Amino acid sequence: MTHDAARPEMEAVTTMTAPDPAAPAPIPVAPTPATAGGRAGYGHGALIVCDGLVRIFKVAELEVVALQGLDLLVERGEIVALVGASGSGKSTLMNILGGLDTPSAGRVTVAGHDLTRMGRHERTEYRRSVVGVIWQQTARNLLPYLSAVENVELPMILASRAERRTRALSLLDLVGLAERATHRPGELSGGEQQRVAIAVALANEPEVILADEPTGELDSATSEEIFGLLRRANGEFGTTIVVVTHDPVVARQVRRTVAIRDGRISTETLHRTELTAEGEHRAFSEEFAVLDRAGRLQLPKAHVQALGLRDRVRLRLEGDHVEIWPDRPDDEASLPPGAAGPASAGTDR
Repeated sequence: MTHDAARPEMEAVTTMTAPDPAAPAPIPVAPTPATAGGRAGYGHGALIVCDGLVRIFKVAELEVVALQGLDLLVERGEIVALVGASGSGKSTLMNILGGLDTPSAGRVTVAGHDLTRMGRHERTEYRRSVVGVIWQQTARNLLPYLSAVENVELPMILASRAERRTRALSLLDLVGLAERATHRPGELSGGEQQRVAIAVALANEPEVILADEPTGELDSATSEEIFGLLRRANGEFGTTIVVVTHDPVVARQVRRTVAIRDGRISTETLHRTELTAEGEHRAFSEEFAVLDRAGRLQLPKAHVQALGLRDRVRLRLEGDHVEIWPDRPDDEASLPPGAAGPASAGTDR
């Protein structure tokens, strides 16, 4: 397994302050990471930077660690899918990125805004102008007593934007619901409600859309339509989109799928196309284990089970890769020359 050199640490960030005491407090903005040893700091240029995120919840007398030093970078204009089993930390991460929760430790910036330094009013402004959120439950996205166009207008009213009706109708036309503008959510199908929810999320021209299982309650054909609209928003507006999904069809429609396991990024799957000798485009995917900044990685469970890896493993450094061998005392005689002694590995047991 090959890996890059360790990434340099980020310097401390500062909070910008408003010069006019009467003006609304601005959202804290993290400065551009300083360089270390001539190399850009961790997250330099990325739109979303999660640096060693830890989130601990206290339930009665127990502490539950939802995130365990998670690192994640998302570039501007990307569409990224987050996948993982229930309890892996996906929802916790989404709540933090959406400004609904704060990490217990670590640093997170979105579009240059430092979420770990925000006050209540700053978080409200962040949720209004920087991120748009689409929830799985259609009823959570829309107010039932407002029409479709009024639901799209609402975020713009809260942000004191002008020409709200014109933009709201334009967004409804974008999602194919211009003729349903006066209908309330109860008069719309589930797919139509999610289309309106996309228009609502785009209302204030956010830099990031966070979609939590946006197709979870829809059939496969409607799911394709919804994700097609998200891709269209990405293409037309350059909006960065992070999708939490269990739907393998959705996960295959993005260029990068990030898997979370036990509160850390475990693997990334890159979906690419290549030109064959016959001149045809062929789609293929390649999965990579992710090495975090502390040098830890989680081996895929299938690999661990196939080789019977547990507790300790032996490592052998080759010129351009690292070999991992089971720690079997009976096999020491056959161990390749130069193999390292027992070393810990970041695997699930």
